[in-house]
Amino acid sequence: MRPYQNTVPNAVHLSIKVPTAGGKTFIACNALKTIFDAMPDTKARAVVWLVPWSNLLDQTVRNLSNPDHPYCQKLNSLFNNRVQVYEKRDLLQGANFNPSSVQEQLSIMVVNFASIRAKNKEDRKFNEQNSNLSSFSDSIDDAIVLEGTEKEALINVIRSLNPILVVDESHNAESDLSVEMLNNLNPSFILDLTATPKQNANIVSLVSAIELKKEHMVKLPVIVYNHQNIEGVIESALHLQNKLETEAKILEENGGKYIRPIVLFQAQPKGKEDNTTFDKLKAQLIAVGIPEEQIKIKTANKDELKNEDLMSRDCPVRYIITINALKEGWDCPFAYILASLADKSSEVDVTQILGRVLRQPYVMKHNSTMLNLSYVITASVKFQNTLQNIIKGLQQSGFSEKDYREKDSMPETIKEEAK
Repeated sequence: MRPYQNTVPNAVHLSIKVPTAGGKTFIACNALKTIFDAMPDTKARAVVWLVPWSNLLDQTVRNLSNPDHPYCQKLNSLFNNRVQVYEKRDLLQGANFNPSSVQEQLSIMVVNFASIRAKNKEDRKFNEQNSNLSSFSDSIDDAIVLEGTEKEALINVIRSLNPILVVDESHNAESDLSVEMLNNLNPSFILDLTATPKQNANIVSLVSAIELKKEHMVKLPVIVYNHQNIEGVIESALHLQNKLETEAKILEENGGKYIRPIVLFQAQPKGKEDNTTFDKLKAQLIAVGIPEEQIKIKTANKDELKNEDLMSRDCPVRYIITINALKEGWDCPFAYILASLADKSSEVDVTQILGRVLRQPYVMKHNSTMLNLSYVITASVKFQNTLQNIIKGLQQSGFSEKDYREKDSMPETIKEEAK
């Protein structure tokens, strides 16, 4: 191992490398107990859980707060049911957030990067005087106050707690601005979670992708179909979804788990008049008889998935149309098929979105070969380039021998399976 990279002075900064669907959040929940046990008993058990996007923030808050979710259950078992999860608005309002509460419980503050970087008026509230936090005034030493901020600002309350930082998808926090963000929080410990650590990461633990396959956590191999045109992609996606759903019904009738296979359509961006945009695709699907309630759109400006529990038997959704909005931080094990509608003359780029169809439902092998695989459907004359992008997508999800030290190198099987 190379020498330790001291990127944030006064804080231990370590990285755990885990491929997509490998349970990064669950690992972090367990790690918190180990970290706090190594620190003085007098230290407040304060955690700032940093995420790069709002959809990942919502998902993290929901899962850490839900008593029926394994993350919440694990935290409660480790910290004697004394766990409180806060969003930014809870903190700014001082809702059950005071010097007594932070000393008596594990306080997890889930915040996105933008809130700390303070680029807009809403996010600048982190740095402004806040009378709701006046109870912390005596515990905020003047030396702790961040330059350019008010003493009773949320950022200084957090600094006074000398928190542990959990940085989810930490490869998005490598810029100078991000390192400044980490420093501004005055952490005692930083735990990075990522499938693709950058150069300055101090990797202390890694999970190999082949182990995820052995544990039935991922749907591999990836089966790739290439068609002559976009119409062929759509037709093939509908046919394959129907076939998978038939397999799923047979599986359940024979004692298996409930599965409702979902297609992720990667639509074309608005621009050229003949582009198959998300609204055009939705109209096409309805025209061939797909019920409208089975179709949802998720783009940067339109989110029809916000209140959907895609794993529920009562949820009708079978088709999700996106462009690139479903990147990291969105997970649904029922997503089986990625159908890209990129122009057939282009090199289809499925790199960012491929990881969304890799997670295996219920973390188990199913008695149907088709339901243990994931699928990509394209229309590209540059098919070999498209395959390379799929391999790149697997690499970005942590499935590559190149990301490991030599003794941990993986065989070529993952690449061959992708092909």
